[in-house]
Amino acid sequence: MKIPFSPPDITEEEIAEVADTLRSGWITTGPRTKELERQIAEYCGTERAVCLNSSTACMEMTLRLLGVGPGDEVITSAYTYTASASVICHVGATVKLVDTQEHSLEMDYDKLEQAITEKTKVIIPVDLAGIICDYDRIYEIVERKKALFQANNELQELYGRIIILADASHSFGAVRDGKTSGGIADFSSFSFHAVKNLTTAEGGGLVWKAVPGMDSEGIYRQLMLLSLHGQSKDALEKTKLGAWEYDIVDTYYKCNMTDVHAAIGLVQMKRYEAMLNRRHEILKKYEKGLSDLPVHGLHHEGENYCSSGHLCLIWLDGKNMEFRNRLITRLAEEGVSSNVHYKPLPMHTAYKKLGFRIEDYPNAYRQFANEISLPLHTCLTDEQIDYVIEKFHSCYQELCEEQK
Repeated sequence: MKIPFSPPDITEEEIAEVADTLRSGWITTGPRTKELERQIAEYCGTERAVCLNSSTACMEMTLRLLGVGPGDEVITSAYTYTASASVICHVGATVKLVDTQEHSLEMDYDKLEQAITEKTKVIIPVDLAGIICDYDRIYEIVERKKALFQANNELQELYGRIIILADASHSFGAVRDGKTSGGIADFSSFSFHAVKNLTTAEGGGLVWKAVPGMDSEGIYRQLMLLSLHGQSKDALEKTKLGAWEYDIVDTYYKCNMTDVHAAIGLVQMKRYEAMLNRRHEILKKYEKGLSDLPVHGLHHEGENYCSSGHLCLIWLDGKNMEFRNRLITRLAEEGVSSNVHYKPLPMHTAYKKLGFRIEDYPNAYRQFANEISLPLHTCLTDEQIDYVIEKFHSCYQELCEEQK
């Protein structure tokens, strides 16, 4: 049996919607993209949403919208994928990385508070694996540090404090304290990449909470300019009778979503609640099936939260990186694809060049060293889940025997 790690869950309905889009003659940003934006905003409980070509673009355009640039600092987690930090580099600001808490994937909030200076403009928490961070704690911290904040533009002045931009790439559909991801942080960026819970093949969505004095329509228009060369009209607007003329208001960027991609997302939105439920069913099967081994996983449900069930992360108690890597290889030989989420940023060449050392992030390293991610996607059958559990047991036990 071959068990892929995370294939997209695409049905004939998505295929038919894409075909209809192609036949419509409108394949770039148009009515389907606008409808997907409307549905995402409604789902998250926000006034507006913007769909772009990636979560990375959503985060970068937010930083640009906020006027973040050289001389500014932005804080994020050392335990994440590079996109959370690379967008800071893209705008010319300084990356500050914070270690995780002990035995946790969330930032150490005490160290986060210590990292804030008068140059800090934005914090990018990461909802890793689809579990929403403790934003109440983060907001408490930025309120305490309010006196240090120095606004660079009018939008920053509306906040009067450090702005919270959630890297919610994993957490679309997650809930904490009765609030849905997207309705908690100031700005929230979702990923609709091929391996995500809800996919548009490539794509991302951005939502934001309005604050007093904010013009959400104005924010939307500015993001449209930023994502389409600074052009004052998109292609859809230019199709109106006599409306060919447009202006280029600034030399901006190109990262819009197309209707072909949005077509996939519209069907995925219809199916999403059932897909979320299935992910949690699979997580429970893994938890039960591996309960007799000295391993532990993330808790995707608790008193005040329910994750989006994006990743099944398992830690091999008492084992090291060599054992974990050999287990990944052994599982692959049995047809089971597995992965690691994530190699901390200070271990990568790009971040070493920026002066980061993994020795300064011991908790992040410990989380990485014996973590393994098992297949978790809605194409998995119960038979395949049982096979993964069976092979995990046999490969784990064989490796233990070889260590004796």
